[in-house]
Amino acid sequence: MMEIIDNSKSEYSDILSAVRAIKGAIIESRYVTAKLINKEIVTLYYNIGRFISIRSRLGHWGTNAISRLSLLLNQELPGLRGFSETNIKNMRIFFEEWRGVFENRQSPTADLAPVTDDDFERVVNRQLMTADLTPQELDDFFSVAFTHHREILRKTSSLEERLFYIQKCATEFWPVKRLQKALADGLVNTRNIASTNFHGCIDDELLRRRALQSFRDNYVFDFVELEDDEDLVDEKILEGEIVKNVKDFIMAFGQDFAYMGNQYRLNVEGQDYFIDLLFYHRSLRCLVAIELKRGSFKPPYAGQLNFYLGALDAYVKRPDENPSIGIILCREKSDKIVEFAFRNMTSPMGVATYTLRKELPEEYKDALPDPDDLKQLL
Repeated sequence: MMEIIDNSKSEYSDILSAVRAIKGAIIESRYVTAKLINKEIVTLYYNIGRFISIRSRLGHWGTNAISRLSLLLNQELPGLRGFSETNIKNMRIFFEEWRGVFENRQSPTADLAPVTDDDFERVVNRQLMTADLTPQELDDFFSVAFTHHREILRKTSSLEERLFYIQKCATEFWPVKRLQKALADGLVNTRNIASTNFHGCIDDELLRRRALQSFRDNYVFDFVELEDDEDLVDEKILEGEIVKNVKDFIMAFGQDFAYMGNQYRLNVEGQDYFIDLLFYHRSLRCLVAIELKRGSFKPPYAGQLNFYLGALDAYVKRPDENPSIGIILCREKSDKIVEFAFRNMTSPMGVATYTLRKELPEEYKDALPDPDDLKQLL
């Protein structure tokens, strides 16, 4: 008697797998297509802004030219969106604010020739290239919608600030309202780490800018559960909580960190030394050593970390990777003491502070009722 094999379950499972694979491919294709379309739009708006800036700023066009241009464009293309007089002026601002990055610093007066179809074709097909941005920064630039660029230009002035918000919009998919709130709150001022020697120890400008953007001045470890005040000052217990919740720690630090281990062993001339936490940063392409300290920053911490970083570069770092970076996490710090401690250090390092969930920021303490009063209300 032949055995009858029921393939229905196997077939259904296979179909489900195919659905998941096809769904993933469709979503990825839509995302890639959206990025390509956005790149074309951003490039087009920049080039139109360039074209209009040259003619309006240098006196080739009169004061009402942009208004007439917008009117005629909308007559030629009924239903056209994005080419109001205001938005065309925004394109001009977009070009003028970014020309220092994308232009060759030469005056573009040669483009003042009469407007022809060939001129416009040359303008809109001009690709944006620069050596002033990393490939990732350029990709982020093209991934951000023009409305986001417009908001960023309104509220920021430096390249570092602008790249910070562009990177946040590109990687965290911020809507315009989220960006506006971050700009109003001055998020960039709380993000970048202040106490570093990066300017003296990282020669490459792009790498230095990335490093400054990759670390905060203060971290809130709201995932740490500690029993009493004694625990608050115990480095080993804090380290244990971080290791136990390493995913939350990485989320607090940033998406590009990959965990390599705690109490990472270094053997130098037969003696063992241990780094509290070791990570690898994908964008910076370097090892990141983190030392946890239970109190205020002290100058000897810098020498210890400098030694660890030198050993990492000698024994662990790969030839194609950048020099290791170290971060000292402590409860409090004085920027002046950090400055003096770092003055003769040769490895890039920084100091940041940390707070725990059970600690309430000073600005909120007076705004909340006393705990005893709360108990009476409950």
